[in-house]
Amino acid sequence: MKLLIITQKVDINDDILSFFNGWIKEFAKHCESIIVICLRKGEYNLPENVEVLSLGKQAKKENAFAARAKHQGKVFAKAFSFFVKIKYCWNFYKYIWRERKNYDAVFVHMNQEYVLLGGLFWKIFGKKVFMWRNHPHGNFLTSMAIFLSNKVFCTSEYSFTARYKKTELMPVGIDTNLFKRDETIPRDHRSILFLGRIAPVKRPDMLIGAVALLKKKDILAEAHIYGNPAPRDKEYFESLKKKAGDLGVAKFIHFYPGMPNEKTPAIYNQYGVFVNASPSGMYDKTIFEAMACESLALASNINLKGKIGEEFLFIENDEGDFVKQLIRLLALTLEEREKLGKILRAFVVSNHGLTILGDKLAKHLAS
Repeated sequence: MKLLIITQKVDINDDILSFFNGWIKEFAKHCESIIVICLRKGEYNLPENVEVLSLGKQAKKENAFAARAKHQGKVFAKAFSFFVKIKYCWNFYKYIWRERKNYDAVFVHMNQEYVLLGGLFWKIFGKKVFMWRNHPHGNFLTSMAIFLSNKVFCTSEYSFTARYKKTELMPVGIDTNLFKRDETIPRDHRSILFLGRIAPVKRPDMLIGAVALLKKKDILAEAHIYGNPAPRDKEYFESLKKKAGDLGVAKFIHFYPGMPNEKTPAIYNQYGVFVNASPSGMYDKTIFEAMACESLALASNINLKGKIGEEFLFIENDEGDFVKQLIRLLALTLEEREKLGKILRAFVVSNHGLTILGDKLAKHLAS
């Protein structure tokens, strides 16, 4: 199979999408060749049968031009944005036309826009189109992208895309050789970790409120928050720091920048409890990375109900239940923690490993 993959970034140093480098490596085992079209190309280490093409996004250079355009006024800023998008579209169509004989199928990761832009072209030239989209929300354009796709993949039963007949539920895809317990790293069992994009939908504010409630109960626990906000969420990020100060727990809340995927196993291994409050339609891979490292993962994701112990689940957006479950986990003995950690890892290895995803995806793409 010759595969065209379209994704946002190929960059092992990116704090959000660096994991996709590992996915491409796994997919390359099942393909004669892979062409990757990405919006921005950074550093990567991929097999010889993979070629990476960039649509031309250069973050630093374009941010500098955008700042200058904004300084000139809204008209200039809008004009700059328009011409940048034209450049990306031109390069996109140039690549899918130029390389049309070098791929048989198309795999679009998360960005429905590319299916909308290229779907008719691929249909005309007999290319099968597969879209991966895992998000609780969608709209008419999402439905159009699904219509143009031969098959759609997601991991959550509560994703917007899960309601369609052509959708297949897939493993999360965790590299369990990378994400595992490292006994050389001491683990602070009284510490709590949040790791992911800083955004309102991820609800890191719940963790700050929980630490304050724990303090009132004379349970001293420290929270460590790793992640970067998108430009639109910088104000929200600042509000988290303010909330910690207002609640009198600033010294118990520690903020760190986001880290590339390959550096996060060492982070998971340092902390006793990992928390995730994202809505069920998202099914964040960080939950499974933490479990693979034998961390006690506490989540509100109802996809996990009946698959892991009830002690690892809390009611979505319910701060009281969140705190109750945190207290329960923090009170466990060291022996209990280690036993449960191994059970959680076994669940990930058996159901959500990257090799399992690669095998299953290859069968669908070749069908």
